[in-house]
Amino acid sequence: MADDQVSTDALGPSPWGSRLLGPAEEQAWMQRLRVQTLLTVGLTVANLTGMAVATLLITFVLPGPPLLTRAMVPLNFIAAPLYSFTALAVGLWWGSVVGLRTLRWSREPDRVPTIPEQAATAALPRKLVFSQALLWLGGLLVLTPLYARVDLSFVPKLVLGIVFSAIVVCANSYLIAEFALRPITARVLEAAPSRPRRGLGLFGRTVVVWVLGTGVPVALIMSVAVLALAGWQADRQRLGIAVLALGGATLVFGLLLMMLTLSAAVAPIRAVRTAMRRVEEGDLRVAVTVYDGTELGELQSGFNHMLTGLREREKMRDLFGRHVGHDVAEVALARDPELGGTECEAAALFIDIIGSTTMTATRPAAEVVAILNDFFTLVVDEVERCGGLINKFEGDAALAVFGTPAPHSDAAGAALMAARSIRRRLAYAATEFDAGIGVAAGRVIAGNVGSHRRYEFTVIGDAVNEAARLCELAKNDEMRVLTSATTIAAAGTREQIHWRLGESVTLRGRTRPTRLARPRVPDRVSGVGTPR
Repeated sequence: MADDQVSTDALGPSPWGSRLLGPAEEQAWMQRLRVQTLLTVGLTVANLTGMAVATLLITFVLPGPPLLTRAMVPLNFIAAPLYSFTALAVGLWWGSVVGLRTLRWSREPDRVPTIPEQAATAALPRKLVFSQALLWLGGLLVLTPLYARVDLSFVPKLVLGIVFSAIVVCANSYLIAEFALRPITARVLEAAPSRPRRGLGLFGRTVVVWVLGTGVPVALIMSVAVLALAGWQADRQRLGIAVLALGGATLVFGLLLMMLTLSAAVAPIRAVRTAMRRVEEGDLRVAVTVYDGTELGELQSGFNHMLTGLREREKMRDLFGRHVGHDVAEVALARDPELGGTECEAAALFIDIIGSTTMTATRPAAEVVAILNDFFTLVVDEVERCGGLINKFEGDAALAVFGTPAPHSDAAGAALMAARSIRRRLAYAATEFDAGIGVAAGRVIAGNVGSHRRYEFTVIGDAVNEAARLCELAKNDEMRVLTSATTIAAAGTREQIHWRLGESVTLRGRTRPTRLARPRVPDRVSGVGTPR
């Protein structure tokens, strides 16, 4: 996976909060089939359950005249089942037609839904619930007059039983449709992240669950009590059965519905929490699939926006570090940068390619750039391995500093070690060029130089100038690496043993002689001698 790609694979078995909804890498046609199956099976089970509840309420629970008599056989076993299963078949056909027409765009995996398709997909759960409500209302309008022709006392039982079951079925159908459509809703929300949410919010869901699990059963109990007080045919035993049955249903189904609702609410939160753990571990490529149409969806979307900002900030920080050095970047980000600098002990390493002018004049620019990039890659590797910082690139030369901005316990020793390592790699590398290296240590001023609108971190001092002069001299020295006796004295004992002192010379621009020092055992001399 590329560094700039985001992933939802580690957020669980399914990015939509349930294994029933399948994995993220599932093909579009399989996902579409899964959604249609969940919708069909879920709505069928909801309606069959509603029919069973209505039958039990009307036949055994609600007070009133008995239904299981010889005179009621045609209505109980012909009219009522015929309408029920006809309505079920019509509802499934209607829902399938509406669903297939609305979700036709989702068959294409890379298809971005248009605005009308987004609106139709968002309204699909409401359309399905509306169709269920119409069919249950049709049952009330068809069956109630038929039973009323036999006995008007059946009317309250039918109305209460059918209306209660219809509310149960419609509420469950909405929750089932929202659940089954999560993968499709995720694509809609991805296509229009700023689109206002049109589904039930958390408050609306909670109210629906309360109405379904508590309000409707309690209202039904109260209706039975009111009818009994109004003189409805009901003995004490039947009233007791009704109250116990409806009270038990309130406790059991209320708890189940609350668990389902909490599960739907917890799933998006769990996904965000899992993603937060990944972010804490340093993985900013993670993303949360936005599939919830409530405020929880806005939480998921907001988390993704935050991660986008963090990725951009980290990218800018990385680019900033590449340009000025990660140590400089860390210091700048840790405190407000300001112009000026501070005096400190540091070491400078200056390196310059020999014969770069001729190389530039005789070779194509692209080839020269490639050569320089290979050269500087080698230099950066060794400088950073020894704890230094490349302060600046100057054409075919580079300046590295040790001991600032991050302190170093042996800045001089680290600079000398880096010089030997670079020389060793250049000596054995398959390159057509060579380079001179100069190292010096001492007191320098390190800080920001420029203006308040544009400045850069730099190091100024005699040690930097001395390193540059030693680099010029090293180009004509067979060892290609020179330093001073004072730098050797400032280094640790473990590094001093790798150097030997030589003659004294007066460097250009200086008034006092400088005693030179070279590596004790050369790795290879340019055109002179062999490795020893």
